[in-house]
Amino acid sequence: MHIVLTNDDGIQAPGLRALHRALLKAGHTVSTIAPVTEQSAVGHALTISLPLRVKEIIEPDFQGFGVFGTPVDCMKLGLSQLVKQKPDMVLSGINAGANVGPDILYSGTVAAASEAARQGFPAMAVSYDSFARRDVSAHAEFTTRLLERIPWSRIPRGRALNLNFPDRPVSETKGLALCPQTAANWHDWYVEGRDPRGVSHWWLDGDLPAEQIEPKSDRAMLNSGYISLTPLKFEFTDEQTLRALSDTLFQNL
Repeated sequence: MHIVLTNDDGIQAPGLRALHRALLKAGHTVSTIAPVTEQSAVGHALTISLPLRVKEIIEPDFQGFGVFGTPVDCMKLGLSQLVKQKPDMVLSGINAGANVGPDILYSGTVAAASEAARQGFPAMAVSYDSFARRDVSAHAEFTTRLLERIPWSRIPRGRALNLNFPDRPVSETKGLALCPQTAANWHDWYVEGRDPRGVSHWWLDGDLPAEQIEPKSDRAMLNSGYISLTPLKFEFTDEQTLRALSDTLFQNL
């Protein structure tokens, strides 16, 4: 297969490089288009007020395009201009830090996959539940085997798959779990600090309350040691509210 590889951690990130090696080892053709700098939590941000610049990276065992922009910039520019041969699918990752529950809204990793899916390409986001620097070679090889087994023709257009690994070696996981996204929301707070001039600044912190996490959801399965796989769609229309409004909104206007 011809696979476009991207991420939000940057083109030098260990997770992306591990996937690149695993895909080539499995015999796939890889076109890498990723941000030059880290773009974590930028969501579906798109650059429209500045030109996009591209740096081609050529190394002995790696070649790719570094885009001075967001993950979605990479997909829009890459799939329309930089990749000359239409790919069979898009992979985004391996991200440092899980992307489950509400993180799906913020994640640049998931946003890149969702943008590719909206353009009609089979797409999967891949993340690992730790921010510590790890050797994720085995995770990349598992991802490569999995994508070769997925019946992509049975997945409707515009959908993306979201794969997350628990913070443990692949050999110690409990297997693959197909599961829904948790509806739990972050409990956020900000830690205040002061710069050398005495001016306040704030760092975001928070946790996902355990009592809100539904059993068998993506976060619950990750916490239990499973590799979670969640199909995602990006149609935001609320049909229930649409019906409720249609019954009441236009009465007696």
